[in-house]
Amino acid sequence: MTRRVLQLAIGLWLFGFSVGLMVLADLGLPSWDVLHEGVSQVTGIPMGYVVILVSALVMVLWIPIRQRPGAGTVANLLAVGLALEATLALMSAPEHLGWRIAFMVGGVVLNGIGTGLYIGAGFGPGPRDGLMTGLARKGRSIRVVRLSIELTVLVIGWLLGGTVWIGTLLYALAIGPLAHVFIPMFTRSKIDCSKTET
Repeated sequence: MTRRVLQLAIGLWLFGFSVGLMVLADLGLPSWDVLHEGVSQVTGIPMGYVVILVSALVMVLWIPIRQRPGAGTVANLLAVGLALEATLALMSAPEHLGWRIAFMVGGVVLNGIGTGLYIGAGFGPGPRDGLMTGLARKGRSIRVVRLSIELTVLVIGWLLGGTVWIGTLLYALAIGPLAHVFIPMFTRSKIDCSKTET
């Protein structure tokens, strides 16, 4: 249990940190973060806190689809936004294009690792993932549900002023394969650890 909690904490921190790197790169963001950035620009609320507020609103949508949160869901709601806010406060945006590309690519890869860590810990899905899986459980195709949600928040975020560019496409193409690698990797390591301890 201690290792799983530590894995969850590291995964969520890494996820928020990775989003911060992509924001600082200014080369485009994942669809949900396009929305977060757009809302932040319109309202003046720091982006990390927008992530927390949007997460809470998304969880309200869990009620009619009877999706139940886990401890990891609540931790995700708070930790990702706080880690993002800390990253933006402590780091500066690079000016050289080479460093911006490095921040973007590093952010995408670390996002995949963070996803694998927190999902592999087995404490429940994040607010956005839970919305997707909850809707899919009602008989809808998970691919159609995910695509519909991602496109909707992307368009709304873009209209609000969120950054859509090459990094948005890179993330969309890379996160699936990265999650495919890292989720089983960290889920297996968790199982192996529990077998060793027993």
